[in-house]
Amino acid sequence: MTTLPQIPETPFQKLSGGDKLRSKGWRRSVAMWLLLLPLVLVVIVPLVYMTSMAFTLESNQLNFPIEWIPQPATITNFTHIFADTTLPIVRWFFNSLVVSIIGTVVIVFLSTLSGYAFARLDFPLKNVFFSLLIFSLMIPAAITLIPVFLLLRDFKMLNTYQAIWLPASASVLGIFLMRQHFYAIPSEIEDAARIDGAGRFRIYWQVCLPMVRSSMVAISIFSFLLLWNDLFWPLIVLSEREILTLPVGLLVIQQGSYIQRGLAFAGAFIASVPALIFYAIFQRKIIAGITMTGMAGQ
Repeated sequence: MTTLPQIPETPFQKLSGGDKLRSKGWRRSVAMWLLLLPLVLVVIVPLVYMTSMAFTLESNQLNFPIEWIPQPATITNFTHIFADTTLPIVRWFFNSLVVSIIGTVVIVFLSTLSGYAFARLDFPLKNVFFSLLIFSLMIPAAITLIPVFLLLRDFKMLNTYQAIWLPASASVLGIFLMRQHFYAIPSEIEDAARIDGAGRFRIYWQVCLPMVRSSMVAISIFSFLLLWNDLFWPLIVLSEREILTLPVGLLVIQQGSYIQRGLAFAGAFIASVPALIFYAIFQRKIIAGITMTGMAGQ
């Protein structure tokens, strides 16, 4: 009886089931990195370039190839921008800070209050109002630009901080996000608080609100960054130099027949640092808030 020669096993045939899964997961990770790496470069390269130019002498701004590491590194651009009395960048910085903080507090409070009402209260035409609210997301902001501006003019709010954060306080996305989280809270918790004698507002403030803290942090971060980086609307409603926000102030720096690139990059660096630090500290909260949105409510 003759025996057939054995065919040697290939490396893939020797892999067990767990090894095959790990190999497949490794290949998937490599493919994901290759896909995301260009996107990371698109985000990182401008930030690195801005940082490099902010510490580069004005005479070396247009050198080619680009000096990614300034030779020599200098803080002259920063000293000039802080010393120039015609560019009150410190005042613009605090203007942006005040607008962003107050606007964020108002947006979070109104979003949680409205989201709680849509999720836990019963009132006539609740679903109709909520549907109209969601439908308003499809309306382009350019359509409401002129009516909102005219309303602010009639109420004499132009050239005020209220003109910036008041239109942004009605955050449809924030209301929707909070409604989803409040909807996921078991009704038995409210029933227990009601038996203990808690009123409706106390249930909202002391019982339900602490349970949606992660989504509140996510809304706070998004709202703060949106108000901090906003250029278009403050440029329309603000005209006095002393009350300009930092993004509008950076536009002022770039006006004139000769643009000092070093000052412009130094101002952009000053405007970017708080936002980057803010996101670096709370990035886990942002991801958690976004992830939980799809699982909460109906």
